[in-house]
Amino acid sequence: MKNDTTIQIGVVGTGHLGNFHLKQLKGIPHFTIAGLFDSDPIRAMEMSKRYDVESFFSVRDLLQKAEAISIVTPTPYHYEIANLALDKGCHLFIEKPITDNIEHAGLLLNKAEKLNKIIQVGHIERFNPAFTVLKNLHIQPLFIEAHRLAEFNPRGNDVPVILDLMIHDLDIILSLVDSEIKDIRANGVKVVSSSVDIANARIEFENGCIANVTASRISQKIMRKMRLFQNEEYITIDFQNGVLEEYKICANPPESNETEKVVELGGPEKKYVLYSKPQVPKQDALKEELTHFTNSITNAQKPETDGESAAKALALALEIQKIIGN
Repeated sequence: MKNDTTIQIGVVGTGHLGNFHLKQLKGIPHFTIAGLFDSDPIRAMEMSKRYDVESFFSVRDLLQKAEAISIVTPTPYHYEIANLALDKGCHLFIEKPITDNIEHAGLLLNKAEKLNKIIQVGHIERFNPAFTVLKNLHIQPLFIEAHRLAEFNPRGNDVPVILDLMIHDLDIILSLVDSEIKDIRANGVKVVSSSVDIANARIEFENGCIANVTASRISQKIMRKMRLFQNEEYITIDFQNGVLEEYKICANPPESNETEKVVELGGPEKKYVLYSKPQVPKQDALKEELTHFTNSITNAQKPETDGESAAKALALALEIQKIIGN
C-alpha cells in the first residue's frame, strides 16, 4: 500500500475510550473515518453528530465500507467483531486485551496471517512518551517493580483487574525481559466487584530477573510507576506524569549538564552516581499508537504491539488469574 493512500477506518464502540479514538482519528493523515457503530443508538447518534461521521445500524454494514476497524467494545465482544472484520478483509486495531481467552486470540492470529492482515492491540503504555525515552537506553533488568493503582470506577469492571490494569505492565515487562518465565506466584482479592479488584504477582524468569507487579482499582490515589534495577543502574518511570529518571554508577566523575547531577560515593574505591532526568517529548500516546497503526498498514510492517505480543501478555495475565482463582 502506498504512503499516499487514504485508509477508510471504522470505529466499533463509542463509549468513553471510543470517543477518544474518534477524536484522534479525525486528525491523523491517511485515515478517513468510514463511520461508526455502537449498540446504543442514542450514543451512536451523539458521536455521529459530534464528529460528523456516518452512523451504521450494524457492524456488518460498517464493514462493507471499511478497510480497517478500531474495536473499542467491552472485551467479551472483541473476538466476534474481530473475526467478522477479518472475514470482510479489514486490518484490526483492538483495544487491550486482545480477547478474553487465549484460544480466540490464537484463532485471530492464524486468520490474520492467512489473509495478510495486520492486528495491532492497544497496549498504549508502549507509546507513553516516558517509555519512548527508555527505548534509547540499554535495558537488562534484574529486578522490576510495578505499581498500577486506580480509583474505583464502575466502567471497565467486566474483567478482573489483572486483565483491566495489570496487563499493561505485563506487556511492558515481557517486552523488556528477553527470557522465558520460570515461576509465577500471585494473590488477589475481591473487594467491591464480583471479580478480583487488587492483585499482586511475582514473576521469575529463567535469566534470574524478578518482576513484582501490583494492580488495584480501589486505590485512593492514582499511580502508574515502574522501577527497573540492573547492574549499576536504577531507572524509574512515571507513566502517569510522563517522567523518566535514571541513576547510574560510574567509576570516573562524568561531566554533568543541566539535566544531570553527580554524587560521590564513599569507600576505598571512589565511585560516582550520575542522576539524569531526560527530556520527555510532549505527545499524546493514543494519537501515537493510532498513527503507528496507519504506518504499519501503509508500510506493510508488523506493529510494535502486534497480536502475537498481545497474546503473550494475555496468556501471562490469564495464568496469574488462574493462580489467584475467581
